[in-house]
Amino acid sequence: MGILEKISEIEKEIARTQKNKATEYHLGLLKAKLAKYRAQLLEPSKSASSKGEGFDVMKSGDARVALIGFPSVGKSTFLSLMTSTASEAASYEFTTLTCIPGVIEYKGANIQLLDLPGIIEGAAQGKGRGRQVIAVARTADVVIMMLDATKGEVQRSLLEKELESVGIRLNKHKPNIYFKPKKGGGISFNSTVTLTQCSEKLVQLILHEYKIFNAEVLFREDCSPDEFIDVIVGNRVYMPCLYVYNKIDQISMEEVDRLARKPNSVVISCGMKLNLDYLLEMLWEYLALTCIYTKKRGQRPDFTDAIILRKGASVEHVCHRIHRSLASQFKYALVWGTSTKYSPQRGGPDTQHGA
Repeated sequence: MGILEKISEIEKEIARTQKNKATEYHLGLLKAKLAKYRAQLLEPSKSASSKGEGFDVMKSGDARVALIGFPSVGKSTFLSLMTSTASEAASYEFTTLTCIPGVIEYKGANIQLLDLPGIIEGAAQGKGRGRQVIAVARTADVVIMMLDATKGEVQRSLLEKELESVGIRLNKHKPNIYFKPKKGGGISFNSTVTLTQCSEKLVQLILHEYKIFNAEVLFREDCSPDEFIDVIVGNRVYMPCLYVYNKIDQISMEEVDRLARKPNSVVISCGMKLNLDYLLEMLWEYLALTCIYTKKRGQRPDFTDAIILRKGASVEHVCHRIHRSLASQFKYALVWGTSTKYSPQRGGPDTQHGA
């Protein structure tokens, strides 16, 4: 029996098993096995694959955004509108067959936008060009999930399921669990909160499934068995996702209003160029970028050329961006802006944006 058949069998068993107190250990074990087989499925095959199979694009600019969606939802049209790159767009499915990069210039930042080929159901198992698309998506800072507003909610749940099965967690934070394998001493289990979804016995069963018999585990929040498995596997990617509903010119105003009020959602129309400026604002917010301007002593700041950094970056990061030798000779910086307690504020290399 191949890995795909084993995955299918486990998924069927999970679906038909009732969820109650008596079956929680059985379900926990099944989920651990499922995660293990999926990890094996994603590992590159040992045999040399044919050249030119993947389509990795060199990372450039200040941030990277991946456009994911089913065929014919308007990804290529969106790329052509937002960037100076022309991506072939047509009314038939699978117009885009490889990854096409473009650059959005916004607030002085260069944001790399990747138009990925349309995902089909079963992409995680390698159908279509699913695996390559998902591999590129894992390297992005934000995912824009393009959805057809005329097709209902089914697209969103299918895409989320595909990404979830390959370890991409959308709009979720990393579980607050301390986990460290040891050489001996058995499994040490503790929690600082009351656990309602996991128990010590279930944690031990899951660890034994992964052939881990000595480890230190500390739950700092009430996490589910799935989240604990994510911590053991360790290669999960947690990233923000913006759900973009295209083709709103083809649905009623009530439906547009309903979609626009959903969390992490933006409604647009590429055909009529509606609401694209608001989408850029939201994208900037999700990327958590900030503009820093330098100022020579006794002169006004230079607002033409910004240093783009992530929120939470320190003064040392700014030094490295200006010149790598600057940090070693650096003593202090004078910082102006809304994030300072008083203006100007004197800060050392470790002073963070917002501190």
